[in-house]
Amino acid sequence: MLQGIDHIVIAVPDLAVASRNYEGLGFTVVPGGRHPVGTHNALIAFADGAYIELIAFYEKNTQHKWWEPLQQGGGLVDFCMQTDDLMADTAAFRKAGVDIDDPSPLSRVRPDGYQLKWVLSIPRGVYRGVAPFLIQDETPRAERVPRQTRHANGVTGIGTVTVAVDDVGRVAGWYTKVLGKPGQRIVSEELGGVGQRFVIGPHTLDFVAPDAAGSPLTSWLATRGASPYAATLSTPGARGGLLDESKTLGARLTLV
Repeated sequence: MLQGIDHIVIAVPDLAVASRNYEGLGFTVVPGGRHPVGTHNALIAFADGAYIELIAFYEKNTQHKWWEPLQQGGGLVDFCMQTDDLMADTAAFRKAGVDIDDPSPLSRVRPDGYQLKWVLSIPRGVYRGVAPFLIQDETPRAERVPRQTRHANGVTGIGTVTVAVDDVGRVAGWYTKVLGKPGQRIVSEELGGVGQRFVIGPHTLDFVAPDAAGSPLTSWLATRGASPYAATLSTPGARGGLLDESKTLGARLTLV
């Protein structure tokens, strides 16, 4: 069963610059380490158990699923869901109509030399970033996620991830089948769109398609295709607002 968002992925051209920028925005940024596929990361962990992954390439890898989105501007490119049964949820997405790989191992070596290991099921092609990739830890999750969860800006967790889609009914059908319950119809005046909302654990996924002239989702879909568009971050008792995209390196993040 899906438990909630494990993490959201923000692809950046330079990890050191991104880390400094996010620290300047009031986040506690922890170096993550290197993956054997040419990427390295830094992490921003929250009290709700989820985190932001800032990821960049230390060597060119055109076959990596986030290489092309980075060339298109990067920012928020994907999201990962926690599951208590990776095999069952992988099969459920496949049965619902999502082209998703069988679980495969991956690892990361932290700066202190500790090797983290986990298993991922990753959607293919156009399904990437609309259906989540799924993770199951082999080493303890507490070793993968930083323990530093306090931030000067007051953020305590991830609220809603908004995904731009061109066919709400099709995507909602996947999640309805996997979760065993329908979503909730939503209308976004801000985005000029309509969609379906699914609440999974402490987190919310909104799948929205343009429904009005001038919707920013229209140009987004034309250039980036169906993919994550924005996310909100929970800040109880703190001042909210949209973060400066020049500092977030293209990620639309709003403190609420």
